[in-house]
This record gives sequence, C-alpha cells and structure tokens, in this order.
Amino acid sequence: MPIHDYRCNDCNQTFELLTRSSTVPACPACGSLALEKMLSLPAQPGKTAGIVSRARAQAAREGHFSNYKPSEKPRS
Repeated sequence: MPIHDYRCNDCNQTFELLTRSSTVPACPACGSLALEKMLSLPAQPGKTAGIVSRARAQAAREGHFSNYKPSEKPRS
C-alpha cells in the first residue's frame, strides 16, 4: 500500500495517508471527502559513500563477493 499526500479542499489541511486504491480516504481534521491527491517528492536514497564502503568492508570480511565486480574482489 503506497503512502499518498492529500490536501483537503474544505479545510486546506495537508496530510499523508497509507491507502489502498479501492478505498476513499477522508480528511482526518474535518472528515471531508473532498480531497486532492498531491504529487509527493521521492525519498532520497539513504546510501552515502561511507555507508557503502563500510558495508563492502564488512562483506569482504565475511567473504560475500557475489555483488562485486571482479576488480573489487581480493586476489588470493
């Protein structure tokens, strides 16, 4: 179920709801069904260079190399 942003046309409240496509949401503030679906900004990926390098170092210590390029694998 996706999270959608809505704006109520009656009270101008903006909010997010986790909804199914078959349900008709109501405004949590006033209960109105006159809602406008808004465009949501995509979430930024949570991977920084530091996180990726620490994850790769841990995978190397544990011996997991299935997602690595051949140049990234240690030479035996």
